[in-house]
Amino acid sequence: MQEQLLSCKHLHTYVYGYLPVNPMNSELEFSWSKTKESADRIFAQNTGKHLSDIEMKVLQGSWEGKSYDEIAKTYGYSAEYLNKDVGNKLWHKLSEALAEKITKKNFKEALRRFASQESTQYINTNLLLQPLTAANLQFPEGSVSLDSPFYVERCNIESLCCETVVKPGSLIRIKAPEMMGKTSLMNRILAGAVRENYHAVYLDLSAADRGILTNLDKFLRWLCLMVSRQLKLENKLNEYWDTDILGSNDNCTVYFEEYLLAETETPLVLGLDEVDRLFPYTEVVEDFLGMLRSWHEKAKISDIWKKLRLVMAHSTEVYIPLDMNQSPFNAGVPVELLEFDSQQIHDLARLHGLEWDQGQLRELINAIGGHPYLVRLAMYEISCGKISLAQLLENAASESGIYSSHLRKHLEILQHNPELALALKKVVNSAEPVELDSMQIYKLHSMGIVRRQNNYVMPRCNLYREYFCRVLA
Repeated sequence: MQEQLLSCKHLHTYVYGYLPVNPMNSELEFSWSKTKESADRIFAQNTGKHLSDIEMKVLQGSWEGKSYDEIAKTYGYSAEYLNKDVGNKLWHKLSEALAEKITKKNFKEALRRFASQESTQYINTNLLLQPLTAANLQFPEGSVSLDSPFYVERCNIESLCCETVVKPGSLIRIKAPEMMGKTSLMNRILAGAVRENYHAVYLDLSAADRGILTNLDKFLRWLCLMVSRQLKLENKLNEYWDTDILGSNDNCTVYFEEYLLAETETPLVLGLDEVDRLFPYTEVVEDFLGMLRSWHEKAKISDIWKKLRLVMAHSTEVYIPLDMNQSPFNAGVPVELLEFDSQQIHDLARLHGLEWDQGQLRELINAIGGHPYLVRLAMYEISCGKISLAQLLENAASESGIYSSHLRKHLEILQHNPELALALKKVVNSAEPVELDSMQIYKLHSMGIVRRQNNYVMPRCNLYREYFCRVLA
């Protein structure tokens, strides 16, 4: 039983926005978004209220090292008001909540300690006393729930997104191959928006019927209706949709501008997941993405459109030629999800109760790289006792291996693109990086099966080399 328990001295679990880190690195980076989350949670727990807008401004200015004079100039208040009326009360409330003297100079470190203690308490009460079983290990399918300790934060991407989404008219574009964590990240962005008291709407385009996706007017009506419902607003499509004069894009724009955005007092964050579901329908996707781009541009001059924040996520396996001047894919803040690095994989292994040495970790990384799903699935199967690391490595690329379904999806894409399959065949059969044309490199890299090296590519990991050497022979 002792071997089945997670050891607190070996891990620091991701909780409330923290990445599992090596216990030797106790000085965890504490970003503004994490500072804000910790302070707001303290206020909610102790007063039943969230931080006010002005308190949040003072807190952020102080976090950035600004004086009260500098904060006052930024937001148009008097320095005396911010110091005596807002700042003093803010530090007093935090002092009472944390049971220690909090000042403008020491609050950041105090909040960092609070968050660290909170996550450690979570480990002790929710993980360490539970034997590792399939139930509490969580099979890696779909998005990672908001309260899951198995979510791994990557290179401050979460902080960047949470800080971007509060900016008027912002646009965030999340792209990555399948099962890299796009939906999990979007859910955290939307949860952060809710903590800001914003409206957050999540729409999964893969849930829409094909008959809706192939018809622009039906699709935009579906979009408007689904947003209305999540905002708990009455369906007024018939009142605003003028098919005699206006086109579908214009009708949708009017509905948002004159009804949905007008009826909401706080900003609206619209999360559009699986946007690639539209890619096969060229006419629909071009008009739709052109409309989103126009909304983003409107926000630069229109107060009503400043209330709308867009978060889009799409897989990169499907390539579609778009007019980049009309597409939102060259606007806003791009977010590309990368694979886990060796330290993140090491920490995730500890979280699964796997005391692997550096040699074992290196073997796993050489075999499957740092793809989040592949890593999580390997650790789940091994932790549950279904397979050993040696067995997994031996059978990974076989039809009976745990990755067979994942590999067949890639094979299906290649079977519809024979020229791309031939290009990949050259890559996996070469011991050296192979030079391909730019479009072939782009497509294979977008699938996540090759690694770029200037104008050359090589298989991303041995799993893909072994599998495609066999099936493309």
